[in-house]
Parts: sequence; C-alpha cells; structure tokens
Amino acid sequence: MVGKRILTAIVGIAIAIFVIDYGQWLFAAAVIVLSLITWHEYCNMLKNQNRSCLYLPGMAGVLLLQLSTWLGNSYEINMIVFLFLLVVLLKVVLSFPKFTVEDAAFNVFGLVYVGLSFSYILAIRFLDFTVLSGMYFLWIALVGTWSSDTFAYLVGSKFGKTKLCPALSPGKTREGAIGGLLGCILSVFIFGQLVDIAIIHSVVLGIIIGIASPVGDLAESALKRFTCVKDSGKILPGHGGVLDRFDSVMFSVPVVYYYASYIMI
Repeated sequence: MVGKRILTAIVGIAIAIFVIDYGQWLFAAAVIVLSLITWHEYCNMLKNQNRSCLYLPGMAGVLLLQLSTWLGNSYEINMIVFLFLLVVLLKVVLSFPKFTVEDAAFNVFGLVYVGLSFSYILAIRFLDFTVLSGMYFLWIALVGTWSSDTFAYLVGSKFGKTKLCPALSPGKTREGAIGGLLGCILSVFIFGQLVDIAIIHSVVLGIIIGIASPVGDLAESALKRFTCVKDSGKILPGHGGVLDRFDSVMFSVPVVYYYASYIMI
C-alpha cells in the first residue's frame, strides 16, 4: 500500500509539473477531466446514502463552469449556478416526494463544492497578477497544501496526543495540525523567496493555506462520514479517489486566488 501511494504520488507530481508548466488547452482539459471525475465520485457517495443525484445536469453544470472560467466569461458563472438551481427545484416539484428538498440541497451544494472549487484552479493558472504569474501562485497553493498534509502526518505520528476532530477524523491531532501549519508556512516562505515574493506575503500565504488546507480535508471527512464511505473512489492506487487528493486543494487555491487578487495588488 505504501509503495502504491509513493509511486502514484511520484507519477502525479511529474504529470502536474508538465501540465501546469505547459498551460493552455492541456491544463484546461486536465482540470475539466478531474472536475468531472470528482462530480462522478460525489454522486456515487450520495447514492450510498440513498440520495438522488442529477448526474447528467450536474455533469453539464460542472463542465460549463470550467469552460466559462477558462474562456474568461465570469458573468456566466452566476447564470450557470442559477439555471442548475432552477433545474433542481423543478425536479423537486415534478418528483416529490421521490426527489426531496434535501436531495435538491445536496445537488446544489455539490455543484458549488465541485464545480466552483475546481474553476478556481483554472482561474488562478490563467490569470496574470500584478506581482507574479498565476502559475506561480498555483504552485504556492499546491506546495503549501502538500507540505501542510505531510508535516501534519509526520508531527502527528510522532507527537500527536490530543484529538483534533475525533468525530470526523480520529487520526488527526492538534499537535499534527500545528506541525502542518508551521510546515506550510516554512515551505511557502522558501518557495516565495525563490520567486521573489515579499516576506510578509509569503508568511501570510503560508498561514491562510495552512488553515484552509485542513479545513478542506475535514470537510470531505464529514461528507464521507455522512455517506458512510472510506474513500471517494478508487481511481488513484493507494490514494483513493480524485476528491480524496484534491479536497484540501479545493479550499487552498481559492484563498490564494483572492489574496493575490485583492491584497497583493
């Protein structure tokens, strides 16, 4: 199992370096595929709890959100979410009580959770910020997220005693969370110096990524607890599903995007 995890991680990082550096249509296609797989995993998780999922309308919504972001049509994003909301509510009206208000809520949440979150990965990569290319900010989010996860595991395994959220993730500890935060700050600081980001911004970015990353992880843990599944999928050997690998990234990338857009101007 450990060997599979390491091999998958090495291959994944190598592919990520190439795709992110190449950018353009290849990067957009990769994000679109990952977002659609994640929607598929999300629907399967809901079905495990006997919740109805509007699979094809949701798939179309996720796809359109990515395309709108890639093509720079930000105003259409609100329209897509609103139209999907109308479709979901129409389904409630026509199919109640087979399709309930609770089902509608889970579908709308899924579109926002999956579709919007992945759209920020596209947005940050293709946006040229005043201080730095979007590609570097994407790497900052990824490096910070991976460092947070790695340091949290290492510190938690060695020194962890106090449970962080035992009801959601019994293995996570407060000591591990602190280690993850400090490791994230250190890693982002080092990366920031390599790409000439001011020290204060590097530290703040490390802090917000170090907070957002475990929140994303715990949010998916809550979803998995609710749907009674161990992993979101099996597509990544030793790592589970795409959602299992991108749960933290889906939270860290948006906060980096907004910090770079509105603070580092």
